[in-house]
Amino acid sequence: MSRFLRCLTLVAGMTSIAQGQGAGAARPTVGRSMVTTRLGIVASSSPLAAKAGTQVLEMGGNAVDAAIAANAVIALTEPSGDGIGGDLFAIIYDAKSGQLHGLNAAGWAPRALTADVLRAKGQTAVRGIHSVTVPGAVAGWDAMRRKFGSLGFAQLLAPAIYYAEEGFPVTEQVARMWGRAVDRLDDNAYTKATFLLDGTRAPTEGEVFRNPDLARTFRRIAERGRDGFYTGPVAEAIVRLSKEEGGLMELDDLRELEAEWVTPISTTYRGWTVYELPAPTQGIAALMMLNLMEQAPLGDWGFHSARSLHYMIEAKKLAYADMLKYTADPRFTKVPTAAMLDKKAAAERARQIDPARAACTVTPATYQSVAGLQGSETIYLTVVDKDGNMVSLIQSIYSEFGSALTAPGTGVLLHNRGSLFSLDPASVNVLAGRKRPLHTIIPAFMEKDGTRISFGIMGGWNQSQAHAQFVSNIADYGMTIQQALEAGRFSKNSFDGCDVNIESLVPAGVIDQLKASGHQVTTVGPRSGTFGWGQAVQRGPSGVNFGASEPRHDGAAIPQGAPIRKP
Repeated sequence: MSRFLRCLTLVAGMTSIAQGQGAGAARPTVGRSMVTTRLGIVASSSPLAAKAGTQVLEMGGNAVDAAIAANAVIALTEPSGDGIGGDLFAIIYDAKSGQLHGLNAAGWAPRALTADVLRAKGQTAVRGIHSVTVPGAVAGWDAMRRKFGSLGFAQLLAPAIYYAEEGFPVTEQVARMWGRAVDRLDDNAYTKATFLLDGTRAPTEGEVFRNPDLARTFRRIAERGRDGFYTGPVAEAIVRLSKEEGGLMELDDLRELEAEWVTPISTTYRGWTVYELPAPTQGIAALMMLNLMEQAPLGDWGFHSARSLHYMIEAKKLAYADMLKYTADPRFTKVPTAAMLDKKAAAERARQIDPARAACTVTPATYQSVAGLQGSETIYLTVVDKDGNMVSLIQSIYSEFGSALTAPGTGVLLHNRGSLFSLDPASVNVLAGRKRPLHTIIPAFMEKDGTRISFGIMGGWNQSQAHAQFVSNIADYGMTIQQALEAGRFSKNSFDGCDVNIESLVPAGVIDQLKASGHQVTTVGPRSGTFGWGQAVQRGPSGVNFGASEPRHDGAAIPQGAPIRKP
């Protein structure tokens, strides 16, 4: 077969994959093309992180090695949403076995911290130092590397160590987030010294920032693996900070944490199998949304039609109500996962959707400790290598700059993931020692007929609904992964009421129709952080890889370079 015919065959195959049920539907006008290569791709919201990942691929590392290297760099370059003081989740596709593996690297509350303890202090919510659960990210790196990695931590962390010591220019979006958090960063002396230039201000776009303390922490991890974080000087600094702030964390809480390998949960949608991680993440809500959306002919109704958007918004309300009612750490409560994903149950529940009118209240009711929290600072990255191994990885410190508390001498900003615990003894998510809180961050994966897509879209409670919209864009409307990421979105971050944010990429006439149906719409300008930002990679039966990164952030999908051979 000639090269020309091979190219035609590849394009035809890609088109048939993309088309799905809604091939004739309108599609969004995109600002970027997909990256295409037979070698690996790393897609990240930080171009420096994506480049670090591709460098590892070029050194002979695999997708897992590249994901760890990229995550370490973005833990430095995007401190508003990421860092090793937070948690990590991943879905890993092992090409050799054809198996998917889920990783839960979420930390737990200190053993001594309970709802009773905080209620006795007169507290009504989990805040401040008590919201700092044990960070799980480094335990996640360790588990990933031991099971699938091919390189050592010294090689994987070398790019992050370089940037932490030599500095990096702060990007546009990160500078904007940094600038609006100065008041929070000023509250803690260690944080102020680490993250404010001259102790007074945030770096501006293009200004060089260094974190030498974090470089030393990375070096300890490079030398000692997980023990470089969970024992020794770093662990002691975290406990010291906790004591100074009135917290209850002990060295045992850090030393005894291990990441857990879990089985991803899944559902089918228009012939695709879609995977998320089980409790304590919100991933089940994306699958429940899809089961509800499957009851309606969205492809026939049309992309960004008022009927389609109305139905999806109403499906979101029902799915989230159930998720919030039942999802918690499965080591502490029985989560009825199978019942929540039952197709017959979804068909019955879909009958509650009024095709003409928005519902402002759905059952079961949400618990008040979660409603209204708007934490959304997260990073998502994804990797595919030349052999077809894929990593879907998400990492976060929860709120913007997490707890805004930094462990002295480490450069590590600690997350506030414990804010999602409840103090209500009737809640499945009630705070308890060594319990993991309900988690917003979720990686995702989907496959059909030999085509696999690793994807994620960050942004607090936006994530499940954004995942469902991404899947629908591909399965219902025949979009490419780049189009599916750039398409306008809706986002409803409250759990009651008819309010919903809709991106102005949706036609104004459609928004007017939604308002007439009872939706209280706030129209938000295009490409804002309200709707999160994501990445995706795809591999089909031909062995060609595609990468996408949306323009709502500073990110990029960067291909692995070809090996340089001597002439």
